[in-house]
Amino acid sequence: MVIEYIDTHRGRVIEGKKLGVEPICRVLNEAGVQIAPRTYYAAKKRLPSARAIRDEELKEEISRVYLQNYGVYGVRKVHAQLRREGIEVARCTVERLMRQLGLQGLRRGKRPRTTISDGQGPGVGDLVARSFRAQAPNFLWVADITYIRTFSGWVYAAFVLDVFSRRIVGWQVSTSLHTNLALDALEMGIWSRKRASQDVTGLVHHSDRGVQYRAVRYTERLAEAEAVASVGSRGDSYDNAMAEAFNSLFKGELIHNPLKRGRGWQSINDVEIAVAEYIDWYNHRRVHGELGQRSPAEAEEVYWTTRYDQPAELTRAR
Repeated sequence: MVIEYIDTHRGRVIEGKKLGVEPICRVLNEAGVQIAPRTYYAAKKRLPSARAIRDEELKEEISRVYLQNYGVYGVRKVHAQLRREGIEVARCTVERLMRQLGLQGLRRGKRPRTTISDGQGPGVGDLVARSFRAQAPNFLWVADITYIRTFSGWVYAAFVLDVFSRRIVGWQVSTSLHTNLALDALEMGIWSRKRASQDVTGLVHHSDRGVQYRAVRYTERLAEAEAVASVGSRGDSYDNAMAEAFNSLFKGELIHNPLKRGRGWQSINDVEIAVAEYIDWYNHRRVHGELGQRSPAEAEEVYWTTRYDQPAELTRAR
């Protein structure tokens, strides 16, 4: 490496003077890298080692395989192809030489955009300011959309979560990111609360600035339910941190769980059934440390059974 460094910088012109071997060695010595000019010249005269010769041969083969395959092969595939061609080489050697050549495989799995800004000005403000706390159910809901890869294409899931209990009150799965995806999840949330004879009037509904949540039909539905819309700043995931945290939990516990996904998700039908089962488990049986190791349903049950011990303004509001 030291010889290569000297070769790289030898001959450079600095302040009108051509840089030689001796000044470079002097600087290296001052930096703690001990090398004398005579050592450099001796190394340059020395014949290359068998390993160096072999490395150069393998670099040619690796570059050939890489270029013949659209430049998408990574270490594993390049190594396999060389072995298929009868070129015996260790995988770690391929990895080392590809790193030296600056070659890397195609990085697949690019995350699709689920948040497409509406491009409008501030409009609706941020009423949450990253303070995800609620005194009771139906005071603050957060909403977001995430994505799942299936054999038949991308599937998108929208969730609405009650901040007080972390309960998923509404959800929907779709193969498109149209407004109906988010709107159906909201409708489920409103319906489930009204079915339980709960009032959603005055609740704050918080989301990012995705077009699904800023669509006219969505905002009109919130107004019809007498809910107050709140949105975070554009491009800042921390402004909708609780919804983002649930998405991460959902992906880890269900979508990427090898016990649940098997060899992969086939289609939206697989995902829809699995999500329904997961939400039922999450709401009724999964315990949360933030809820005192209770499930969201249990946390709400405790609240409603002790409702009359709450301050008067809370009981009037709910």
